[in-house]
Amino acid sequence: QVQLVESGGGLVQPGGSLRLSCAASRSFFSINAMAWYRQAPGKQRELVAAITSGGSISYADSVKGRFTISRDNAKNTVYLQMNSLRPEDTAVYYCNAYNRHEGDYWGQGTQVTVSS
Repeated sequence: QVQLVESGGGLVQPGGSLRLSCAASRSFFSINAMAWYRQAPGKQRELVAAITSGGSISYADSVKGRFTISRDNAKNTVYLQMNSLRPEDTAVYYCNAYNRHEGDYWGQGTQVTVSS
């Protein structure tokens, strides 16, 4: 089992920044990949950014150049730095941990609202 606790969401004006954090209950060495997803009202959950245990990183086209995923192995924490936020980034953001033997684990979600 992996428990994931997200923090850092909130209300921000367009063009602003937020940093999301996701703390995992066990070492990243037992997790194959960590990722951030988001789900806006009336839309499907979509992958925003992912980082594998080997350090490979990928982003959705809509956030490339604005968002950065990173991790701190010592703290078992993954981050999502979000810059130049737009109203269309408004969504509930979910942390995900994937283990190839156990499947997916999800955090409870944190709301990000971009509005003036």
